[in-house]
Formats: sequence, structure tokens, C-alpha cells
Amino acid sequence: MNDNNGTITVEKFASKILKNNPLKDPYIRDIMVYLPPEYSRSRSKGYVGIIFLQGFGANSQSFFNSDPFTENIEDKINRLIREKKCGPLVLIFPDCFTKLGGNQYINSIATGNYEDYIIKEIVPYIRKKYNIACFGAVGHSSGGFGSFTLGMHNPKIIQGVANHSGDSGFEYCYLPDFPIALTSLMEAGGVKKWFKMFWEKQNKKNHRDFTTLNILAMAAHYSPDEFEEMNIKLPFDLNSGEFLGKVWKKWCEWDPVKKIHKFKANLKELKYLYIDCGTKDEFNMNIGANLIHKKLTSYQVIHYYEEFNGGHRNTSYRFDISIPKLYDALTQ
Repeated sequence: MNDNNGTITVEKFASKILKNNPLKDPYIRDIMVYLPPEYSRSRSKGYVGIIFLQGFGANSQSFFNSDPFTENIEDKINRLIREKKCGPLVLIFPDCFTKLGGNQYINSIATGNYEDYIIKEIVPYIRKKYNIACFGAVGHSSGGFGSFTLGMHNPKIIQGVANHSGDSGFEYCYLPDFPIALTSLMEAGGVKKWFKMFWEKQNKKNHRDFTTLNILAMAAHYSPDEFEEMNIKLPFDLNSGEFLGKVWKKWCEWDPVKKIHKFKANLKELKYLYIDCGTKDEFNMNIGANLIHKKLTSYQVIHYYEEFNGGHRNTSYRFDISIPKLYDALTQ
């Protein structure tokens, strides 16, 4: 082991906000924390703390998985610090996995109040226990959406954002999956029956099932409804197949492309905003990312934007670019 490597510590945190969450997901969860080499509680200027938000189908430990073809996040940040491409910083990995397969990091009566969980519980807890000067947020896919949204809503708390291939341009990234979800849910006889069948299966990564689960999760976040099964209002009718425009409108209210106008002043408060996406993104996130870039430019919101030759998956090498940039901006 290299003595110049950082260390991982695991905090077990009991959340009051998540205690009675509707999915009965665990409210006592691990928070994994990376501490840089020679971390000091008494360092006068403190450390940049970056919150990493996982994508759909992953949990906080996914960042640390062993892969013979690429670095995990611990190896990556150790190397970036060792090569002096990035200064010492603290990384925070809250586990926000839900039984719906993931999280969009917003408050919802169908999943729980995860924005409040991060902003009102995780941030104060980490700030009190560790020597943190300021916070940023980084994520890919759903995690990119979460990072962008948390920063857009809370720029005084989340002062820097790196949004990698985050959900946006909802017409392009979600609508193509609606027929699969509609058919699967109709065949199962409704949301509850399908959900029960899904969790009883041995293979939970069947493409049709995973697509259906994703649409359910998005509906739980964007169009929750206390009068519907599992508090989820779908944007299509399971009896007739009719597309429900009023429900879809609720989804679109969460699309970063459409939210920028309302939150442009908040976005201008951020110390750093990074956005990238692969030009061959399988979920068409590149269309939404480009729309975000153009909207930000029109509103004179300073940001870094890059399109790269790649798809949606296997892009963790992009952290080599975003993390140092975020560090530099937050330490100025």
C-alpha cells in the first residue's frame, strides 16, 4: 500500500428525515468519506468537500467497485493528488439508493425527502465532524441531474457543480422508453403487481424490467400523487394507453432545460459549473446537455461545457477533468 494514499472512513448516520419514508427503505445508512493524505482537523483553510451522487441502479459503494479496466474513485483521487493535478480534498458518498432503483435527489412523497436529507442532514453532519471549508457536488446521469438541481436550488451550500451526462431534455431521454414501461405495467396488472414481481425475480437486470423500473422511479420523483398506487402518477393511462399531457407537464417542470430560466440568478451564484456529455449518449442526454449549454449562455451564466466522443456508460475517466477544475474553483 502506498503511504501517500488517502483513507476511507465509514459513518453510520440515522436520518430523521428518512425515518418514515414511504418505500420503507433504510433510514440508517452508511456515508463513505475519503480523507486525503495528511488530512488535518486543524488545517486553517479547511478542505473542499465534494459530494458524489450515484447514478440510477447504483449505490455509494459502486464508486469503489473493482474493475480491471478502469480506476475506482479511490484510486483515481489518490493518483490525481499524487500527480499534483488536484489538491487535497474530502469526498463524501451518501447512499441514496431506493427500492425504485435510484434517486433524483429531490423531495417526493413517493420516495422520501432526499434533497432535505442531503442539504439539511448530511451537509451539517459532515461539516461538524470534518474540516470542510465549502461543498461541491458531482454526479453522472441521475447523479448529474441531482448535482445540478441541488446546486441550482442551494447555491450558498453547494457552491460548485459537475454534471456528467445528467438527465435533461426529457422529451428525448424519457419518451422513447414509455412504450416498454406501459406494456410491461399493463401486462402485470398495475404498478404494485409489477413492482412485487420485479423484486421476486432472480434476474433484476433484464432490459425491459430495468427500463420499466426507471420510468416508475422518474414518475415517483416528478409526478408523485398520494391518491395513486405507491403514490406514483404515471404519464400514461394503464387501461387505454392514452398519453396524459397534464402529468407529462409536471415532469417537464423538473427538466433542467426548462428550470434554468427560473433559477438563473441562483446559477450565477455558483463558483463553478461544469457540464459534459458524450456525443453518442444512448439516452440522448447530449441533446439536453447542449440545450442547457445554450440556455446558460443566453442568460450569461458562466460555465464549462464539453462534448466528448463517447456514450453514456463507462465515462468515469471524465472525473479526471471535472474534479481538478472544481477543486481549483472552490479554493480560489
